Amino acid sequence: MEFRRINSLPPYVFTIIDALKLEARRAGRDVIDLGFGNPDLPSPDIAVEKLTEAAHNARNHRYSASKGIPKLREAAAAMYLRRWGVHLDPATEVINTIGAKEGFTHLMWTLLQPGDLALVPAPSYPIHIWGPILTGAAIREVPLAEGDEFIDNLQRSYEYAWPKPRVLVISFPHNPTTVCVDVAFMQKVVDFCRERNMIVVHDNAYADIGFDGYDPPSILQADGAKECAVELYSLTKSYSMAGWRIAFMSGNAEVVAALAKLKSYLDYGTFQPIQIAATVVLNEEPEYPKLVRDIYQSRRDVLCDGLASLGWDVGRPKGTMFVWAPIPEPYREMGSVEFASFLVREAGVATSPGVGFGPGGEGNVRFALIENEQRTRQGIRSMRKALTRLS
Repeated sequence: MEFRRINSLPPYVFTIIDALKLEARRAGRDVIDLGFGNPDLPSPDIAVEKLTEAAHNARNHRYSASKGIPKLREAAAAMYLRRWGVHLDPATEVINTIGAKEGFTHLMWTLLQPGDLALVPAPSYPIHIWGPILTGAAIREVPLAEGDEFIDNLQRSYEYAWPKPRVLVISFPHNPTTVCVDVAFMQKVVDFCRERNMIVVHDNAYADIGFDGYDPPSILQADGAKECAVELYSLTKSYSMAGWRIAFMSGNAEVVAALAKLKSYLDYGTFQPIQIAATVVLNEEPEYPKLVRDIYQSRRDVLCDGLASLGWDVGRPKGTMFVWAPIPEPYREMGSVEFASFLVREAGVATSPGVGFGPGGEGNVRFALIENEQRTRQGIRSMRKALTRLS
């Protein structure tokens, strides 16, 4: 049987590392998993309490609204005003999605079709690359870089692209590279897209995970952003609510309406008790993301200091819950899949191979800050024994 839409998908390289982890654990070995970015911190107590309370109410067992209940959209708009000074109309400029990946994927269906073209940074989180492709559209990779260099790359990619791109996908702080930007950068992106009648989609997954005083911006802070921009915000990282699958998209009202129309055919919204719990969390726990941020910053310091002590110097990220690490020179010839496999087998430490994030990712591995400090130090000790070529 032929499955034409998914046949274009390459083998998911992360499954190689997952298989090695499983093999090691079946053999009784301890594996310190710094690969998959699955938050280990608990969700806010108030979310659990409100979910339980709402689930006991039979009226909440019915179909909900695919756009999200009004109070959730109002809470999202209030958060944007409080957090970034951005005014949103909860009725027309905010829509609930069943996690950011669902929202992003269905958004691509509304914006793209076969024959269209999207610009996507390289490397990128896999769904940012494959979401457009799954619609039948094509992508053109824009080499990721800091600041104005990325804007220059963006301009060149647009000039040499045919057909002319309809959509630009970005995500800052960036997964996997941890590149961070400011509002001035976002303004340049918005100006670029307004001039070319493009839609820019910003996945703001790490909106609250900025370190050393860095405060990640929203693209909606840029002047004229609502003319061309939408942004995804998820409670996954900021509130450690990964399994709840609760997020929303905000910005351009036409795009919000288009996604709402598509979703009306596809779903009846997130389970209503989850929406109610998320509403309460947004309204009553505005400081919770700071607690999460501080924990990740402490873990970042332990990991980066530990790697440096091995002779493996990596950049200290200003945001995200990851560390993007070039493979040390003595091991560079291995490539990212072989090196990540080596770390699992010889050190009992799992990472993500850089090649899994598309062009530009090879030669790196990604560490996720999902183990506590004690476990991270244990991983450093194990890598010290395994990485004998470092000094």
